[in-house]
Amino acid sequence: MGSEALESQFLEARPLLRRLLAARLGSVEEAEDALQDLWLRVAALDNAEIVQPIPFFCRMATNLATDRRIAATRRGSRDGAWEEVQPQSDEYADPERIVGARDELARAHALIAAMPDRMREAFTLFRFEEQPQRVIAERMGVTISAVEKLLRRAYHYLQENREGGGADRSVRCRQHGEGSRGA
Repeated sequence: MGSEALESQFLEARPLLRRLLAARLGSVEEAEDALQDLWLRVAALDNAEIVQPIPFFCRMATNLATDRRIAATRRGSRDGAWEEVQPQSDEYADPERIVGARDELARAHALIAAMPDRMREAFTLFRFEEQPQRVIAERMGVTISAVEKLLRRAYHYLQENREGGGADRSVRCRQHGEGSRGA
């Protein structure tokens, strides 16, 4: 059977195939799209010898409908998983939150800058440069225990000065010599 005869048989079977696809896919619009895909596949069959074209078209339509249902299920799962990890509208930063976060970051930078030198160095190496305490101790020429104490003081300093009233703490740190000793 030549390609023209095959196309002629397809056109005759088109209403049957459309009903079959609509029943399998659940919508006439989806059936029309699948029918177009089926037509492209039939048109690509150059001089194929098909003894019974109508059952062949029905099998092609059934396979196409199954492929589309599987793809739709996978797409739904993928899209659902994607939507679950997307931030909700209340998680997006609004201008007020952006300004607040920038202010908080500026305060944090100011607090870190106000730390005694060795405390700031240990804290910066550990938190921002992600250096192990052993490496920090070697670099600063102190023991690991001294680095731990510096970090503990740095965390305490930040916590104590976080909400304000930090000037008193800065003065107390300098009066107790934390800035000059460093450990």
